[in-house]
Amino acid sequence: MGAMFGRARKDATPQERSGFVARLRARLNRGNSWLTRDLSELLGSRRIDAEILEELETRLIMADVGVSATGRILAQLKDRVARNELADSQALTRALRESITAILAPCAQPLLIDRGRKPFVILVVGVNGSGKTTTIGKLARRCSEEGASVLLAAGDTFRAAAIEQLKIWAERSGAEFAAQQPGADPGAVIFDALEKARARGSDVVLADTAGRLHSQSHLMEELKKVRRVIERRDPSAPHEVLLVLDANQGQNALAQARQFSAAVGVTGLVLTKLDGTARGGIVIAIAEELKLPIRFVGVGEALEDFGEFDAAAFAAALVEGPGEGSTP
Repeated sequence: MGAMFGRARKDATPQERSGFVARLRARLNRGNSWLTRDLSELLGSRRIDAEILEELETRLIMADVGVSATGRILAQLKDRVARNELADSQALTRALRESITAILAPCAQPLLIDRGRKPFVILVVGVNGSGKTTTIGKLARRCSEEGASVLLAAGDTFRAAAIEQLKIWAERSGAEFAAQQPGADPGAVIFDALEKARARGSDVVLADTAGRLHSQSHLMEELKKVRRVIERRDPSAPHEVLLVLDANQGQNALAQARQFSAAVGVTGLVLTKLDGTARGGIVIAIAEELKLPIRFVGVGEALEDFGEFDAAAFAAALVEGPGEGSTP
């Protein structure tokens, strides 16, 4: 096993990490959609009872936490109420945050790039509009900052705009770029990109693919073909199959994760556009059902709005809101 890229990000400065956490708090479920909004008013001087827990259950379901995860969370809260451990709204909020963190924590696994695999091939998949190309660009920048040489492969040959967008990201991040004409065979494009990466000694290949609906079986078959092409070039590759999901899609995102996992063996997730949804709970539903590693989350377009997934920080942002000093 070679040395790993990715550790440099774990050693990010406290300012960098706290900066992303602050953005997460400010932007996740912003507005009037907090799970615990006005719970203290709702409780008043009452003790926590079945009615309060029922209200919380409704909020969890509406936030797309899902039936299974909601049931698990409520069972834990009821147990703590029965043991007289939750005396007020603050205790309830803290217990809710702890229950959510427990579900998310096993999935908070950073992407580690093995230098012994050269090139380390990351196949990036997802539906149209999920933020795939932008995610590739941001990943390329992170890898470059860690000292890795990167090649971007424009496997989305259906849209000329996708090829152009990826080329711009390659220039911004200092990455090499491999593309063919729009309409070219995606498998051939990625095969040639792997040849180019090997010839140049590139450390990482980030391969874009055409955005496709998980329900389009012929396009999913094409994605399987792309994977087979990569495997023919390097039987150990792809070393990561990264599925980019738009959090705005709610339960559809969960359906996408199921389908892509079945088709191409997803090994990691990126959750994007968490700044634009009132349903950040879908991350909990995905963690509860699929147990897939969540590599990164995005809360905006800027490079600084993209960071490694931190279970405790995410749970706190979801449950407690912006907090002091954040922008509402």
